[in-house]
Amino acid sequence: MIVSRRSALVGAAASAVAVGASGLLHSKPAAAQPVNGQGYLVGCGIADMTGAPAGQGMMGYSELDQITTGLLTRCYARAYIIVDQTTGGRVAFVNTDNACLFQSVHLAVMTELAKRFGDTYTERNVNLNATHNHNSCGGTAREYAYSLAAKGFQQNSTDAEVNGIVAAIANAHDRLAPGTIMLGHGELHDASANRSRVAFDLNPPEDKAEFPEGIDPKVTVLRLRQGGKDVGAITWFATHGTSLTDRNTLISADNKGYASYRWEHDEMGGRYLDGQPGFIAAFPQTNPGDMTPNLAVRPWHPSGPTEDNRLNCTMIGERQYQAGRTAFASAQAMSNGGVDSVIRYVNMADTAIDGSYTPDGKAARTSPAMMGASAVATSSEDNWNTQIPFLHEGDTNPMVAALGGIDAPIEQWMRDVQAPKLAIVPLGILPPRPWVPQVLPIQIMRIGDLVLASGPAEFTIVSGLRVRRVVAGALGVPIENVLMQGYANGYSGYVTTPEEYVSQQYEGGETLYGRWTLSAYMQEFDRLARAVAARTDLGRGPAPLDWTSGLQPNLLAPVPADVPVAGHAFGDVLAQPAPSSGAGDAVSVQFVGAHPNNNFHLGSTYFEVQRSSGGGWSRVYDDNDWCTELHWERPADNDAASLIRIVWTVPQDAPSGRYRIQYFGDSRDGSGATTQFTGTSNEFAVA
Repeated sequence: MIVSRRSALVGAAASAVAVGASGLLHSKPAAAQPVNGQGYLVGCGIADMTGAPAGQGMMGYSELDQITTGLLTRCYARAYIIVDQTTGGRVAFVNTDNACLFQSVHLAVMTELAKRFGDTYTERNVNLNATHNHNSCGGTAREYAYSLAAKGFQQNSTDAEVNGIVAAIANAHDRLAPGTIMLGHGELHDASANRSRVAFDLNPPEDKAEFPEGIDPKVTVLRLRQGGKDVGAITWFATHGTSLTDRNTLISADNKGYASYRWEHDEMGGRYLDGQPGFIAAFPQTNPGDMTPNLAVRPWHPSGPTEDNRLNCTMIGERQYQAGRTAFASAQAMSNGGVDSVIRYVNMADTAIDGSYTPDGKAARTSPAMMGASAVATSSEDNWNTQIPFLHEGDTNPMVAALGGIDAPIEQWMRDVQAPKLAIVPLGILPPRPWVPQVLPIQIMRIGDLVLASGPAEFTIVSGLRVRRVVAGALGVPIENVLMQGYANGYSGYVTTPEEYVSQQYEGGETLYGRWTLSAYMQEFDRLARAVAARTDLGRGPAPLDWTSGLQPNLLAPVPADVPVAGHAFGDVLAQPAPSSGAGDAVSVQFVGAHPNNNFHLGSTYFEVQRSSGGGWSRVYDDNDWCTELHWERPADNDAASLIRIVWTVPQDAPSGRYRIQYFGDSRDGSGATTQFTGTSNEFAVA
């Protein structure tokens, strides 16, 4: 039933009687605020969170045949901690190189932080968000819809994510020192395109006028310094992590990871195996739900993607890096100081919505999560492969619904809320428990002038705009200082506007809680922001589901104990490199290896490209460099042996000299014990 707005507000007022875990954003007198961005402690940290590079499902495209076969680059968690020395208030912002920051992972991180830091870092003052690359390891979610899409839950990869995030926060905490923060703005017009223009065009003129190109070009940079030294940058920009297509099976950080590498490694000289880099650069998302980096969706762009679109990845990454660098250089001190944060959980499966938040002015509601036919069809602009060929975006054919069959338990009121979606997978009511989170967190975090309205979903650019408007209005701040921080503290599909939803493109089919999902978010963000402005506490809200209990299916066969290729020992070289190579050449070496999942080599490397120097050998490249690749496969006649092929594409600036490639493996016997071994190629010349 529809609950009146007055009743909803009465309930909210009742929950505000007791001060809960949500916290408050405190307004301070001007004299008490840090001046010109000073009066802070700042710390930046990074940690490796790379999951299984071999034989496990990948996350992002949700395609069962996209199974990892190696490593292009590692995936990192980057953490930034800012402490107001006047009040002691602090916030931690963490950006992760993976597809999604699942609620089960978020809650696991909070548990580990409590063990290590007590109540210093909690769900209230920590923001975890993902770059949403589509090339990270899957199986890290305990939510069935997302684990089964990657062939089941994988404890080893989940541990890598959770431990990596906690380690990044700990590293930032250990490096806290007096510092300053500044804010920069810019625009980037050639790193995104609207992949759902037919839906975008259904929005009212006043919304479309904000995005005349159909994209969100906004670039926002937070610049962090300690003394006179730059130590970090956070660059927000909306574009999907889908440069590398679903044909790619190498773990990678995609275009935003490339941007981070360019700034941290190439410009600032950071070397990830030599301890914490002196400068850490994150490239988080905002509201890229309908933004693609594959510019070929524009009809005037003649080129299409290559096999795995590596060129697009580096191009879009480079453009984000350069745009971030420009905004960073022009960053200014902020007029307001201090840091604050507040969080509240909302039951998105059953939220009554006041008519003031709907386009037609009528009261509405959400329903339990439902996936539509167009969501199952996947995005035709970013997915090359399709799992069910007869399904397409925008499907409204009743025969499609009849073929689904799985929608039988859906009650009529749920169908009404979800209409015109053809709901064929009722995720919110499937046994033995909801397959996706339905009690979800929204968070408002302030860092000086900057306000992050954080939600656990993929918001389209107009959806993000509407949330930003209500938050800016409630807090009385300029809208340009409010960002929609998507992919934060959980994941629950997409959020389209009610107008976009009607077209049932891919994004609308993945707007899980029905046509009025955005209206519910607007109402709850408005309610939370007004409570912040009034300095009242709404409390934590309903408790999220405990994802640690219950069955966790794993559809992958057990990995057998390692054996070497017949007639060889572990570490033997099966294919040596050519005697000499030049810039642009691909140097390839194949080793008798072991399964890479025996040891993820977190904070280390599976191999080194070494150069002869001073009578010895020194590492010049490793498995995180964009010029190297690790490929794993089984021999055709042996499902327990591993072939490891390492490819190094010689960079233009590689110095001449004698080189070799050294591989570090770990074999596992039948008892589970592992043994380290090393393989070394012949020397070869680079001219």
